[in-house]
Amino acid sequence: MADVKKLVRKSVEEEKEVIAKLKAADEAVSEQLAGEIVEEAIIEELKPNAKAGKRSAKSIKQVEEMVSKAERKISVELPEKPRVKQNPARTQLERKSKKYRELNKLIVADKHYSLKEGLDMAIKTSPVKFDATVELHVRLGVDPRHADQNVRDIVVLPAGTGKTVRVAVFADSDAATTAKKAGAEIAGEEDVTKQLDKGVFDFDVLIAQPMLMAKLGKYARVLGPKGLMPNPKSGTVTNEVAKAVIEAKAGRVEFRVDSTGIVHLGIGKVSFGKDKLLQNAQAVLDSIKAAKPASLKGTYVHTLFVTTSMGPSITIATTEV
Repeated sequence: MADVKKLVRKSVEEEKEVIAKLKAADEAVSEQLAGEIVEEAIIEELKPNAKAGKRSAKSIKQVEEMVSKAERKISVELPEKPRVKQNPARTQLERKSKKYRELNKLIVADKHYSLKEGLDMAIKTSPVKFDATVELHVRLGVDPRHADQNVRDIVVLPAGTGKTVRVAVFADSDAATTAKKAGAEIAGEEDVTKQLDKGVFDFDVLIAQPMLMAKLGKYARVLGPKGLMPNPKSGTVTNEVAKAVIEAKAGRVEFRVDSTGIVHLGIGKVSFGKDKLLQNAQAVLDSIKAAKPASLKGTYVHTLFVTTSMGPSITIATTEV
């Protein structure tokens, strides 16, 4: 009984191997295998005529007939697979919406607009119904890997940012009272600590007094990734909490070059109009110009673009900086 089971098992395994080989052939005989089959068939057919000699006229004629016959057979059994026509990849503009493409036609290609013209064009080419943010993108000729070329600054936008900024102040009782009068939503050491312990962040900016920064250390892992950790360079660590609250409410923003040397910053809303946007843009560009590293050699501002949240990009002349 055991021998019978072994034989059955062996036959099953052999059958699986045969099936696997047939699948590997991909339901068609390859050209190389077909050639070998043809060659073997020709040899078998020519065996009776071996006495006539390998180079006899009769042998050569039979070889030619067999080859032509085999080629016709292979061409019938192995038809060529039809080629699938591939459409060329669409450009980035072709992938946009119909409204976007229509608005993009208003922008003259390869033209460098003035800052005022560019902002006016950005307002006209905003394709969305909501009040989109107008963005400024400046590519600088700096290397952010060098500490002295890591351009960073704080600027107060004259017309504001268009956003409602919620401010929290981590300060003692006297400074907290002053901050409340200045417009802070949350003020006081205990009030801020309670929210942080619960993991609630009902504020956009956190301002702290220098003497209390040590108490915020245990929340650094939570505040840091959210961009809420107070920093002296951003003006959020100060004893003048009332001034800091007023500036944060008025539209104080911080900009910094990214790893590729580009400054990205929102300068207002489409509803501001070109005059207010021009004031904010000019304030940002003046700040960027003033922050030029002394060690930089060569061109400082390479390119300058203005766009809205989902609108097309408009090239601005670098002479505006």
